[in-house]
Amino acid sequence: MHFTKKNSAEKRLDFVKKLQSKKLLRFPGAYNPLCAKLIEEIGFDGVYISGGVMSNDLGLPDIGLTTLNEVNYRAGQISRVTDLPTIVDADTGFKNCKTTINSFEEKGLAGCHIEDQIAEKRCGHLDNKELISKEQMVVKIKDSVDARKDKNFLIIVRTDANTVEGIDKTIDRIKAYEEAGADMIFPEALKDEQEFEKVRKISKGYLLANMTEFGKSKLLDKKQLENLGYNLVIYPVTTQRLAMQNVEYGLKSIFKDGHQNNIIDKMQTRKRLYELVEYEKYNTPGKKITDFSTEGHE
Repeated sequence: MHFTKKNSAEKRLDFVKKLQSKKLLRFPGAYNPLCAKLIEEIGFDGVYISGGVMSNDLGLPDIGLTTLNEVNYRAGQISRVTDLPTIVDADTGFKNCKTTINSFEEKGLAGCHIEDQIAEKRCGHLDNKELISKEQMVVKIKDSVDARKDKNFLIIVRTDANTVEGIDKTIDRIKAYEEAGADMIFPEALKDEQEFEKVRKISKGYLLANMTEFGKSKLLDKKQLENLGYNLVIYPVTTQRLAMQNVEYGLKSIFKDGHQNNIIDKMQTRKRLYELVEYEKYNTPGKKITDFSTEGHE
């Protein structure tokens, strides 16, 4: 039971309309459904689900080890708790792009991105990536476009060519991918404003900027990206990094001190948690489950 108001088709239509507004949309990464609810409450435009984050969550490196079933199940859990459009990282398409697109559509996602690395992919900000050919990727894009049932389900195409082939070959790929039907281009690992601007000048469609920390791209702010003409920015791993850094700090403190009294102020309170999961909405006429007080739990 989740108290969302919009169905999948409405969320996709909202996404398309927001893109048409030409303003920069901000999609932080959600590593779980509760995080997605917080993203919506704060007022962001949408939710992003990173394949790397999902791999990390399973204790795995981001090298293409997760399956479509694993990603699809978790993506569905996240997208169903929010009225915001949610997009997901589909890596290289999980062997069959048609099946992948159909699966994500059925789970209520607003779009997904596929990339032009080989199946044994790696994080887009690491060295020594390998790409499939431009022609092979064009086939994947056409298959993806043909597979969708809802025309508002966005096919986002990521190219990892910049750190492998350089910006000129990246631009060649972008032109071919847009011609093949990509709704949005995700140029991975652009280094600076100059490269972001070069891509914008040649692209005819929507562009996604990846502002991941500790990577190859200069971290640009909202105003800079708006001025460069980008349509969507993702912060894919930010929330997981924030969470895990604080979890590590807290566990070390408990291990050292033998108690958690020194880190209570670093924790989400019981009262705040209950607000976020909307505890009171689960009351029914015949049964009131919030027959308790959260006084003292602040």
